[in-house]
Amino acid sequence: MAVYSVNKDTSGRLSIVRAARKPIEVLVVDDSRLIRTVIRKILDSDPGIKVVGEAADGRQALEMIPEVKPEVITLDINMPRLDGISTLKHIMIKHPTPTVMISSLTREGATKTFDALRFGAIDFITKPSQFDGKGIEHQQRVLLDKIKLAANVETGNIRLFRPPAKKKAAAPAPAIDRCVVLGASEGGYSSLLKIIPQLSPEWPVTYLGVLHVTPLFVDAFVNYLDQNSSIPVRRAVDGVTPKSGTCYLAAGTEYITLVQAGGKLSLRVHPSPFPARRGAVNMLMLSISEIMREHTVGIILSGQEQDGAEGVAEIARVGGQVIIQSPSTCLFKEMPQTAIELCGSARIMPDIEIADAIGNS
Repeated sequence: MAVYSVNKDTSGRLSIVRAARKPIEVLVVDDSRLIRTVIRKILDSDPGIKVVGEAADGRQALEMIPEVKPEVITLDINMPRLDGISTLKHIMIKHPTPTVMISSLTREGATKTFDALRFGAIDFITKPSQFDGKGIEHQQRVLLDKIKLAANVETGNIRLFRPPAKKKAAAPAPAIDRCVVLGASEGGYSSLLKIIPQLSPEWPVTYLGVLHVTPLFVDAFVNYLDQNSSIPVRRAVDGVTPKSGTCYLAAGTEYITLVQAGGKLSLRVHPSPFPARRGAVNMLMLSISEIMREHTVGIILSGQEQDGAEGVAEIARVGGQVIIQSPSTCLFKEMPQTAIELCGSARIMPDIEIADAIGNS
């Protein structure tokens, strides 16, 4: 697997540098010859990337993968014979390969995007278009960056998840025994989709999470997770009393804390006074560790910057448990790497193993 360093220039733009000299070998899958030509032209403009094949549909792609052995696959959704989502499932079962969805349907917050990420796609992007307000050069740069990032993610432990159990009729929630706190940023959709749908409603655990995306996309993600999970997934709302067997998500621009008054737990959710500074994960973890102490499980997933590192260090200090996603399985590695440096007692594992670890902790 190739290794990259991810740096920022003076303008704050990511600079992704491949340490190895061998170009990334990419298979382009799209039923449109024109789109395949456009994608190939963009990829060929970077000497660190090499297109090793093109497929016009999913069946042709599955026949080609064992022959060309791509490091990364770009995959459309709407295709004849075998659509992109079905193709993706076959890829992840037979030939686990980092896959970037490139489709007019894969926009942030869209159901098809979440479907693709749930079934193993590493990342997504909309098809290059002259009508995109950010311009062709920006679209080309984003596509090249996503290919390089995807090539640096391990996919060896991919598995196709079982459908979630049907939600049972509402029953009195058992007392909360533990509180699991999840922090995620860039690449976090994929990680959370491998964890939350696998959680059991029978565990006496409440789940609180912060995802560094805009509130609008958190709303869409909550709705999707609630439809595809065994446990209820709700938007974190000020004043709500958290229940066991339920997950509450907030955006990174919100400050969410857990408070206790008269023996009763409740959430406090307010807009962050400094939305440009990432600190919501730390704030949530610090507030929960103060109340739940050794009954807290802190989890850090894929993301940029360092939010959550101080939080998991405090959770460990008061006797709680810490789980950090293996950086090698993250699209963006800075959040987990920083957390590992500050919390030597953390358990480090791929995101697909975290739900089981929660159930066994």
